[in-house]
Amino acid sequence: MQPRLNLILLGVDDIARSAAFYAALGWRAAPSSHAGFIKIDLGGVVLGLISRRDLAADAGEAASLPSQAAHGALVYLARRPEEVAEALALVVKHGGTLVKPATQTAWGVAGYFRDLDGHLFEVCYEDGWVFDEAGRLLV
Repeated sequence: MQPRLNLILLGVDDIARSAAFYAALGWRAAPSSHAGFIKIDLGGVVLGLISRRDLAADAGEAASLPSQAAHGALVYLARRPEEVAEALALVVKHGGTLVKPATQTAWGVAGYFRDLDGHLFEVCYEDGWVFDEAGRLLV
């Protein structure tokens, strides 16, 4: 396997509601999306919104709520320290839940939120991250 991820699937309760939430943050659905599957281009990686029930059935697992645990998080890397608080405020304005406000850390500034379906996100700024001209992270 090549070291890459192409698609991140989030199981959601209401696809249209979740698509509207992400659109309000500036993450628009791709034209190839449809009512049962929303695709959001994140610059070469796609965030896919699918019904939580359909995702669980496809995986052969029981449906669960992501808000039941902090077993993983998606991370948005900010370009400047003040963008962390700005992004968290935008999320809350559109119905997301603030988990941890923008806080000074040993490495920069970070905060957490949950989307409308309980998925945990971190918004983080650190000096050490480098991006190319297209906004892709260089490791």
